[in-house]
Amino acid sequence: MARVFIARQLPGPALDRLGRQHEVEVWPKREPPDYETLRSKTAEVEGLLSLLTDRVDAELIAGATRLRAISNYAVGYDNIDLEAASQRGIPVGNTPDVLTDATADLAFALLLAAARKLPQALDDVRSGDWVTWEPARHLGADVHGATLGIIGMGRIGTAVARRARGFDMGVVHTGRDEGLPLDELLGQSDFVSIHAPLTPETHHLIDADALARMRPSAILVNTARGPIVEQAALKRALESGGIAGAALDVTDPEPLPNDDPLLQAPNLIVAPHIGSATKAARERMAEVAVDNLLAGLEGRPMAHQANGAG
Repeated sequence: MARVFIARQLPGPALDRLGRQHEVEVWPKREPPDYETLRSKTAEVEGLLSLLTDRVDAELIAGATRLRAISNYAVGYDNIDLEAASQRGIPVGNTPDVLTDATADLAFALLLAAARKLPQALDDVRSGDWVTWEPARHLGADVHGATLGIIGMGRIGTAVARRARGFDMGVVHTGRDEGLPLDELLGQSDFVSIHAPLTPETHHLIDADALARMRPSAILVNTARGPIVEQAALKRALESGGIAGAALDVTDPEPLPNDDPLLQAPNLIVAPHIGSATKAARERMAEVAVDNLLAGLEGRPMAHQANGAG
């Protein structure tokens, strides 16, 4: 029986299944453990089930001398030092596939909400500013027939493209296979949706220069990772009318402080990282994360493994 630390309570019965086979400690608070607490909790465990909010860096891995398996409750794993884990022979698991459709649904919901200025319209109803039917008020952008540019045509990007075609949208994308260069995509698109992983190459991929290449009527959607967008540049683009709007499910940092300047930008929607937040998707993520961890602790290959260790 191994000792396992779980960085947050997860939905569904998966953790009960893990607890029947191993000694499990679950962090009980809504907020994640801070870095020093996480280091302390992992110092003597064999297994770690982490979340994207947990920094599992080389220092933490070096201090966890008994650690044999890491399972990340996310598709991405930019919060984990894969090289440090691999050097120790520690397999790192992730949870792809199961949240693809939930995240694609949310990306398209944000696109529609931003296009039709839905938050502003709802605010007017609540504030009593719904005077009558007004022909020149709450005018948004057409989605039907518009061009959607997808940055990162992986599982989620492909799922978003399927939804876009249901609206008769034209779809262009970046990528190695028949994709457009980023500059061309930005110039052609009425909507730009980000679905790339966070890497050193994609950090601040959407900076001031990239935003300047977008159409003034264009809307940016990001459901990938916050640091892909340079937020100070986005604020300036929204304030100057360089782009028409933005809808973000991810930010840098998360959560944004209440006084973050970005929140003062016009035509901006910010959601609290809910891309995978359906009951079915989050419970299935927990099942996959537990399966990965059980396999790693038993010395078996993980079904979804992000590195070559183990």
